[in-house]
Amino acid sequence: MNSKPPVHAIQDDHIDQAIHYHVRTKHQFNQYARSLGYLDWANQPDPFRRFDGAQLIPLPLLKSDEEPLSPAYDAIYRPGAVPCQSVNLRTLSRFFELALALSAWKKAGESEWALRSNPSSGNLHPTEGYVVLPQIEGLNLTPGLYHYVPKEHGMEWRAAFQADAVARLMATFLPNAFLFGLTSVYWREAWKYGERAFRYCNHDVGHAIGTARIAAATLGWNTALLDGMDQDTVAILLGTDRTEDFGEAEPEHPDCLAVVWPSENVKREHSKVPLFLDVVIVKEVVEGTWYGKANRLSREHGVHWNIIDEVAEASWKEQPEKTAIDLQSKTFSSSDSHHALPFGRLTALPVIEGRATSDTGPTAGLIIHQRRSAVAFDGKTSISAETFFHMLQRVMPWAERSQLERPMPWDVWPYDPAIHLLIFVHRVDGLTPGLYCFVRDSRKLSFIQQVMNLDLNWMIAPGCPDGLLLYRLLEGDARRLAVQLSCHQDIAGDSAFSFGMVAEFEGTLRERGAWWYPRLFWEAGLIGQVMYLEAEAAGVRATGIGCFFDDPVHEIVGIKDLAMQSLYHFTIGGPVEDQRLQTLPPYGHLMREG
Repeated sequence: MNSKPPVHAIQDDHIDQAIHYHVRTKHQFNQYARSLGYLDWANQPDPFRRFDGAQLIPLPLLKSDEEPLSPAYDAIYRPGAVPCQSVNLRTLSRFFELALALSAWKKAGESEWALRSNPSSGNLHPTEGYVVLPQIEGLNLTPGLYHYVPKEHGMEWRAAFQADAVARLMATFLPNAFLFGLTSVYWREAWKYGERAFRYCNHDVGHAIGTARIAAATLGWNTALLDGMDQDTVAILLGTDRTEDFGEAEPEHPDCLAVVWPSENVKREHSKVPLFLDVVIVKEVVEGTWYGKANRLSREHGVHWNIIDEVAEASWKEQPEKTAIDLQSKTFSSSDSHHALPFGRLTALPVIEGRATSDTGPTAGLIIHQRRSAVAFDGKTSISAETFFHMLQRVMPWAERSQLERPMPWDVWPYDPAIHLLIFVHRVDGLTPGLYCFVRDSRKLSFIQQVMNLDLNWMIAPGCPDGLLLYRLLEGDARRLAVQLSCHQDIAGDSAFSFGMVAEFEGTLRERGAWWYPRLFWEAGLIGQVMYLEAEAAGVRATGIGCFFDDPVHEIVGIKDLAMQSLYHFTIGGPVEDQRLQTLPPYGHLMREG
């Protein structure tokens, strides 16, 4: 009689599968990761998912001078600086507007395409957004699951849930809380990028976690990733397991759920907040009435990239973790600090000299709406060291501090940082050009130094503010090297600086499990989203780079094994606008139809 393999053997196999995928999908100087090799325009995926038969509930199209007004961009990073808004149709509209909505249309000749608040590799947008709404006073919507549709700026009513069941599901959270979920349509990215698409989809999940957290901050709301949940439960609640609703349409992969709540609703009777949902109640909730069938995004798929299905299955989170936060004592109820998340107010962070915060600068809404991915840089714009250090401060989670003191948006992330930056400094006034390393957790410094070449300088950067660990490794003009490593793309060398995000890789997977593989990309995407907005606020522009030569990046600092791996590249500088393109308002089509 055959017996099942032990659990640890299955887990090790899943980890090996995730690592296999990662190694196989690396770009090398002499060979790129497998893809179709051309763009099958006849089967380009529809960027807009709809559920035929589901009622569309339009959200109000709000002008910038209509309530709720957007606070100053700097204010969203200061605890208590943004008034808390109640949850209603107008605030939900503003939340989605700044998280997942269209931000503009671009037009070239007869072709038009939409841009969104959340960035996406190749502007392909594999990420879909959902909310689970309980009965909330002032929000006249039936409790249930709603799918956000960005083109119409509305919500499709996917399921009607019993009010009492949803109330019991949400009873352990703070008053007027709701759930926010993300899924991925892998085909949208695989159509263009082939096997590497799984990486890019998870970058986009990280971007969307960031846009949602920042959008919530503009309303005085808090957000926490419910990452103690197993993925089956996420799939059940978001309806991605309902094969009858998808048929021949491209499936959605259930990525994550978060809880969103007005920050003023922290009451003494709510002493603990769980980072998971009760599975029994979830199964009762979804026994409600479901509506709609998913649209098919492409007529034909051509090649099916099986390795994406394999790594998605291997990295599926199977075991829930019943972790919670003790709000009253400000200590965590879980013994595993990796899974504890801050919910309290933040203390002030160090202020970079000369970059005082202000309530009179550009609004957060303006910065979010104007965010674009630069397609070219001018090769001459520089930024000040003050601005450069301020950007680094924004992506510093201050892991050495109490979890409750971590700044927005890192209060959404329930883990210590696993991503650090290798920075190619080209044009930063006051800093010598060269290769630098930014360590995002001081406790990891020794590990990082041991993984890399022992002959590197590790000299603290001149003028680096206290608390930021920026080290100069190599001195010299690194523009050509940055271009070469980023798939020969000039944007990596024509910028003020570019960087690779390197992750604590194999050790993290061996310790935590294969389900952590996507989360490494989520963290990288979250860093990227912060940098996108910081670039706009500084008067420059950014772009993410998913195409880079993996192992050659590691070789320049002497990384010889899988202890650390580069996951995402990024570059910031003075943009060159394409004058051939016309920019149109995001919802002009609705105005015309109206």
